[in-house]
Amino acid sequence: MINKIISKANARVCLFGDHQDYLNLPIIATTINRNIEVSAKNNHSRYLKIFKKDLGEYDQINIDSDIDKNETDLLKIALRVLKDYSCFPDKGYDIIISSNIPINSGLSSSSALIVAWVNFLLTTFTNKEVTSEVLAEISYRIEVTEMGGSGGKMDQYTISYGKTISLDTLKDKVITYNHELCDMIIGVSNQAKDTQGLLKKLKTNALLSIDLIKKKFPNFDIYDASSFDLEKCLSELDKNIQPYFRAAIGNYRITLNAQKEFNKPSLNIERISKLMNDHHNHLKNDLKITIPEIDHMIDIAKQNGSLASKIVGSGGGGSIVCLSNDKNISLKIIEEFNKIGVKEAFIANKGSAPKTFLNE
Repeated sequence: MINKIISKANARVCLFGDHQDYLNLPIIATTINRNIEVSAKNNHSRYLKIFKKDLGEYDQINIDSDIDKNETDLLKIALRVLKDYSCFPDKGYDIIISSNIPINSGLSSSSALIVAWVNFLLTTFTNKEVTSEVLAEISYRIEVTEMGGSGGKMDQYTISYGKTISLDTLKDKVITYNHELCDMIIGVSNQAKDTQGLLKKLKTNALLSIDLIKKKFPNFDIYDASSFDLEKCLSELDKNIQPYFRAAIGNYRITLNAQKEFNKPSLNIERISKLMNDHHNHLKNDLKITIPEIDHMIDIAKQNGSLASKIVGSGGGGSIVCLSNDKNISLKIIEEFNKIGVKEAFIANKGSAPKTFLNE
């Protein structure tokens, strides 16, 4: 019997493919050494008693009660979903959930929580091998399929694998990379991101633009650049919908080129940086997901020697990631960020796969 268990999952940083995964297009993302921790101790009851330390919130779940189909709490939804995987909690735990991932920052704290929670439940209440693939599939089902989220698979898969990955979101094919990236500086703005509002709008318009082009050009295949002429396609769309199509195609091509670089034996940071800057330009100018504070942070990073800078996550606030191959430049960027009063700024180290620590 497991008396004590700690389950940890890392934050996620998207490098390429923001607003691509829900279009079934590829992404490249990585984890960093910020995590959510689920710490549980057997309380010899029939309740999971949960304290969300950072939010100061308490809740409890009777493990003998059915979870309503209209439930909106992700932790409870997970319990219902996991019954399909023969996971049936048979004892209660006192649970403390804590995190050093900035909330609403675009670093995927909600997905990290789901991955850590699912890992805790499967490890504690089943004898199944908890693989990265299993964690990713179940966590995606909970957060997107069951909860009705607008996102794609990037967050759950990146966090579950815990490495720099390339994900083919159409086929769920994952390639992991062991390249040493240069410094990644994370700057967290004071404006919380607008996840569901922005995602719904951007996803709807992107899918609409692609559907309109398919009707105009029956041979159109977004995965085959030779099957269409971008400018000709754009000319068939209303001006208000053109940017969504241009961003979808442009960022897809950028991600494909980034994949080619990551697939090489060594990583060319200069090429990766150029591609990342191009990616951000689509996010800023076509999808318009930045805000003045984010734009100012990007400008500061560039002025102080950043090789590349881009917004991270759904947008409307949140964070940026900057690349630097000089520690002094990295520290200078952080210093300048702090001068303008950002919420937080730090050099992110490489993350890892979800972990559990047992004390039986």
